[in-house]
Amino acid sequence: MDYYILSYSHKNTDIALREKLALDTKNKNTKKLLLELVENKFIEEAVILSTCNRIEFILSVHNPQKAEEFLFAKLCDYSGISEDSLKKHADSYDNIAAIHHLFSVASSLDSLVVGETQISGQLKNAFKFSYDLGCCSLSLSRAIHFAFRCAASVRNSTNISQNSVSVASTAVVKAREVFGNLKGQKVLVVGAGEMSSLCVKHLVNHEAQIILLNRDIENAERLRKEVLQNSPKANIEVLSFRDLGVLINQLPLVFTATGAPHTIITQDMVEKKEISRYWFDLAVPRDIDQIHDEKIHIFAVDDLQDIVKKNLALREEQAKVAYGIVGRCTQEFFAWLQTLNVEPLIKAIRQQAKDSSLKELQKGIAKGYLPKEYEKNIEKTLHNAFNTFLHQLTINLKSVANTSKGDGIIESLRFLFEENTETIMVEKYKCEYSDNKPLKED
Repeated sequence: MDYYILSYSHKNTDIALREKLALDTKNKNTKKLLLELVENKFIEEAVILSTCNRIEFILSVHNPQKAEEFLFAKLCDYSGISEDSLKKHADSYDNIAAIHHLFSVASSLDSLVVGETQISGQLKNAFKFSYDLGCCSLSLSRAIHFAFRCAASVRNSTNISQNSVSVASTAVVKAREVFGNLKGQKVLVVGAGEMSSLCVKHLVNHEAQIILLNRDIENAERLRKEVLQNSPKANIEVLSFRDLGVLINQLPLVFTATGAPHTIITQDMVEKKEISRYWFDLAVPRDIDQIHDEKIHIFAVDDLQDIVKKNLALREEQAKVAYGIVGRCTQEFFAWLQTLNVEPLIKAIRQQAKDSSLKELQKGIAKGYLPKEYEKNIEKTLHNAFNTFLHQLTINLKSVANTSKGDGIIESLRFLFEENTETIMVEKYKCEYSDNKPLKED
């Protein structure tokens, strides 16, 4: 089995290509593609992480080259992008490089905004979605859980997430640069998902007046109530999504972050106005179509690079420390995998039983209450006794070795028999980002 990752991100792919590849958990094609991937004989497990900045295909495979060929063919069918273009823009990683990349992504070292904390929840959701579909089991569960452990270590050992930022907060910073002060400024926010929620919270911190729209008005109301619980003085008004066309022509500042598969603001909706308008499109695929109006300034995710570069410079020293942690965690992960081989553990337990039996036998002979001439017969009897005692344990241990329970049981036995003094990860399915609740019980 090999680990393999195919990566499209803000580093190697522009937003026009990324939006064609977007496959978040709300997209019906995501489930279809995941199931098709694991049906392929060269692919054992698959997780798809899709955000506004990246699309990562995280796989456990039997043959990296054959798996990659199949994946490119499927992505070509799904996205309509030529295989040549897909190959030209992709970064691919296998085994050690794949795990190092996964840990870097989970730790937000590969994000557009280095140190942002949103990626942890996004990876958890992608993992859970695949796990519940049956597309992710032992190998990727081990890797992704260890990635969360690595991310926690980076977060706790560095200041890289101090005053944590996100694409949403970066967009609000850009809006402040334009307007100078957002206090009392009327702002339209379209969407009620995670990105829109972050936008609303950052705008509330700057005392903006927010008009919130969402196709499902109940979700918009829910977001409004959630924000008001923490900020009772927040000025948030929920209106009907049907008002979108009117509001984009009235307000100078708009943030959009819906999960729509197509644009929701098009050229025919735009009226000529004398005021300058600033629209921040934080969705992938994009919410706003190509608009031809010199008074309208549109910022997509990739247009926030200037602020991102300032952020990167401030965090550069911390990032060096963080990459050191990622490198160490990568080594620890592969060392840990070696300890999970059940056969050496069974052999070690049997050897301990044999050594203890022979030691006590020699004590008995030395003290004179066991005749020396019976030594061989007693040794055979002891051997049969510990074999009988360990027989069922051996059968049970082999039967659970490749199940979700296996890692925890093996680590516990190593601890009990002092075969391993450090328990790295017992109960690996209890992810720190899921409130310590198992994602799935066997």
